[in-house]
Amino acid sequence: MSSSFGTVLKLQLFGESHGPAVGMCLDGFPAGFRPDLTALQTFLDRRAPGRSALTSARREADRPEFLSGLADGLTCGAPLTAVLPNGDAHPADYAGLEDTPRPSHADYPAAVKYHGAQAASGGGHFSGRLTAPLCVAGGLCLQLLAAQGVEIFAHIAQIGSIPDRAFDPLAPERPGSGFPVLDTAAGEAMRAEIAAAAAAGDSVGGVVECAVTGLPAGVGAPMFGGLENRLAQALFAIPAVKGVEFGSGFAGAALRGSENNDPYYMKNGAVRTRTNHAGGILGGLSTGMPVLFRAAFKPTPSIALPQQTVRLSDGAPVTLELHGRHDPCIVPRAVPCVEAAAAIAVLDAALEAGIWNL
Repeated sequence: MSSSFGTVLKLQLFGESHGPAVGMCLDGFPAGFRPDLTALQTFLDRRAPGRSALTSARREADRPEFLSGLADGLTCGAPLTAVLPNGDAHPADYAGLEDTPRPSHADYPAAVKYHGAQAASGGGHFSGRLTAPLCVAGGLCLQLLAAQGVEIFAHIAQIGSIPDRAFDPLAPERPGSGFPVLDTAAGEAMRAEIAAAAAAGDSVGGVVECAVTGLPAGVGAPMFGGLENRLAQALFAIPAVKGVEFGSGFAGAALRGSENNDPYYMKNGAVRTRTNHAGGILGGLSTGMPVLFRAAFKPTPSIALPQQTVRLSDGAPVTLELHGRHDPCIVPRAVPCVEAAAAIAVLDAALEAGIWNL
């Protein structure tokens, strides 16, 4: 499996949803940095299940056990390796799914490629459970980036058809703590939408908008090494992400160049743009303006309503009813995952560019 990412900073994820543990190995992280492990735990708790009535009832402590890479609290240059034990796994909830693939899960194509072994453990390595070690790696990267003046933060831009207000593209601000939205009233409507879907045995999707501020101009590379390329690759590692757009994105296709172009001007001796339709990236390179992108998440495919599938062993039609623990909407828990994926991609690109003496 291609469960690794990065060029200078190399991340490897391992484990299965209902196996003994999941974990990560992060190689190339600069030595001599003292991570705040309490702040890291707070970040991981934002993603962890079982923290509210709107999420899966699965309870996981998600306290990383570092096996290497830290010496007296400092990164020592060795690969940072951490494991997260799966303390509340229920593999019995998934008995028989190797023969009856769940609609809109990876079960069927995984059965073709891996002979059904993945579905037997709750989606296995395809599961959203793998975003836990992703957030361990990303949480460390977020701290190192913040020490260099680069901040990464996200909010729920939309749940179903209910939007939050968008970031100011020139000066995005962090959302409040708790339910991560900019407009409290929109957040309440989103909660109600999620609760209604759950009550109906259904699910709902949404959009996460993310900002990267303080990144100098020139980070990235043309063609296949572009900053957009790296971010998109990392973001699509998050299960349920089905679309990514930067700046004006698809809406920019309906504009004329005179509307979509970002005029330059000088501010305090630095080149800036009066608008930011480019989303802070041109030609694969950061422009010095805030990097802005959105990730679209499909509705959670595990729902309580009856669904049609087939029995792979004989091709017979089957009505499937799922009884496990599932999120009616994964978007609130996905916000820190988006921040983590972005941090890994941005730090990798920044280290490759050598913009800091680390």
